[in-house]
Amino acid sequence: MKKLFSVLKYTKNYKSQTRLNILFNILFAVFSIFSISLSIPFLKLIFDNESSAFYKDIIAKGLPAFSYTGSYVNSWANFKMSEIIITQGKPQALIIICLVVFIATLFKNFFRYMAMYFLAPIRNGVVMDLRNKMIKKSLELPLSYFSEERKGDMMSRMTTDVIEIEWSIMQTLESIFREPVLIIISLVMLIALSPYLTLYVFLLLPVAAGVVAIVSKSLKNRSTKSKEVFAHLFNIMEETLGALKIIKAFTGEKSVQQKFEKTNEEYNRLSVSLYRRADLTSPISETVVLGVLLLILFIGGCMVFNGTGGLSGASFLGYFAIASQIVPPIKQLTISYNNIQKGLASEERIEKILHAENTITNASDAITMPPFKTSIQFNHVSFSYKKGDEGYVLRNINLAISKGKTIALVGQSGSGKTTLADMIPRFYDTDLGEITIDGKPIKHIHVESLRKQIGVVTQESVLFNDTIENNIAFGLDHIDQSKIVEAAKIANAHEFILQQPNGYQTNIGDRGGKLSGGQRQRISIARAILKNPPILILDEATSALDTESERLVQDALTNLMKNRTSIVIAHRLSTIINADEIVVIDKGIIAEKGSHQELLDKNGIYKKLFEMQNFK
Repeated sequence: MKKLFSVLKYTKNYKSQTRLNILFNILFAVFSIFSISLSIPFLKLIFDNESSAFYKDIIAKGLPAFSYTGSYVNSWANFKMSEIIITQGKPQALIIICLVVFIATLFKNFFRYMAMYFLAPIRNGVVMDLRNKMIKKSLELPLSYFSEERKGDMMSRMTTDVIEIEWSIMQTLESIFREPVLIIISLVMLIALSPYLTLYVFLLLPVAAGVVAIVSKSLKNRSTKSKEVFAHLFNIMEETLGALKIIKAFTGEKSVQQKFEKTNEEYNRLSVSLYRRADLTSPISETVVLGVLLLILFIGGCMVFNGTGGLSGASFLGYFAIASQIVPPIKQLTISYNNIQKGLASEERIEKILHAENTITNASDAITMPPFKTSIQFNHVSFSYKKGDEGYVLRNINLAISKGKTIALVGQSGSGKTTLADMIPRFYDTDLGEITIDGKPIKHIHVESLRKQIGVVTQESVLFNDTIENNIAFGLDHIDQSKIVEAAKIANAHEFILQQPNGYQTNIGDRGGKLSGGQRQRISIARAILKNPPILILDEATSALDTESERLVQDALTNLMKNRTSIVIAHRLSTIINADEIVVIDKGIIAEKGSHQELLDKNGIYKKLFEMQNFK
């Protein structure tokens, strides 16, 4: 039962709206039954011709002592109705009853609207809050987390699972505070009219609840499986749209289509099964409850025919009208229960992200990083992407990077060059050993202040669907445009930017798709130049440039790297000949290091790589 209400924890920021929603739901339930109970005096008005005798008897004996019992309310209502009939006539009494019923119904619908009015900001606010929390958590989590999670699955949780939570909250609020109140008030009214007949209702209604529980038992598991398959489907769509050029180039349309259709068919099969199971509960519960009502109709009819139980024909018709109102809330409860079960499955998937461990955190004694002064030091550093796995990507790395020096990392693909560089801004943390900056372990430096002093240009230029100006100034506030232009000029990007339709205000499309590869890379370089950090990480920064642009940008980068500490990852060895130190990484270890000429003289791995490139 506790789990059924667990989704309500997301409404804690909307306590006032929740209270008002509960209040108006209760009032709606009260007036729903009240408007129906008024049918009893209406029926008595039509069928009962003993109003005069009843009125005279009450005048002679007086009303019973005031109480909140059904008998007092019934006697008072009969007395007032008899008084109106005798003094003003039956037509006038009929008008009064119709007006009262109309007003009660008006209030009922008003309260229903007000309940929904205050539910709207809750359901939409919760969706907004959850998405904000999830994107915040996604930005906080380390890169290693996303190497094991699919983007499509993450996007599915932020969209469809959040919508399921919205529906679950709506159904839970109504199920807890409206439908049960309707049922309870109905049962109280039924007891007041006929305790004996209501006993049968109490005995028979649990049958309906038992049937619904059996049918709904497997909904949560089926819903969880369905969401997992949909996330996989989402991932295929995301990968397909992001790789259309490669798919077409390798004529892979058919295989991609088949893969998508297979997953889509599985999702369809699970969804059909889920909907069928969910849709089965409502007709079953309605059929069972209707069977109970028909049995009540038979028993109550016999009581009226035999004159037993003190139940008049008018009271019995009113009793049955109220009893029939138990069907809709029970039916709604079954639907709500199904939606809550699906919401619980979504909640588990969302909570998995919100409670995912963030291994890149600030230590309790973390300090703000002062301006970089002396060196970066790797001390016996080892790292593995899969914790506890003996297959380390980096093993026992010892490396000193002095301020103002350019260190080049070279080696075959997969040797660990990029991973080593990524550990400086703490995209990953060491498994063994430590990295220090100016003698201070980076795990004890505030992450944001550390990264503010590091500029990164990756091999794959990462741009956003925004203007060129905003992409260059990304992460920086209130930057003068003249500085943006200056950075673009250094990166050899200014001329082609001016040729764009709106210059620096040109939107470059999704992932910079409106620009060429070389243009995208120069925008990325301009972004790093504008940040003007003391530490630069250049991961194949010129790989996407043509020969002329590469020369111009390389000159600009050479000027930029003066008096700065630069870690350059390069496959083109011709671009790092002038590096202060070249470090050769081979299978996760430092195999060689030295200047270009020193490494050539060693006649080792570096010389082989250099000669292979020169002989091409």
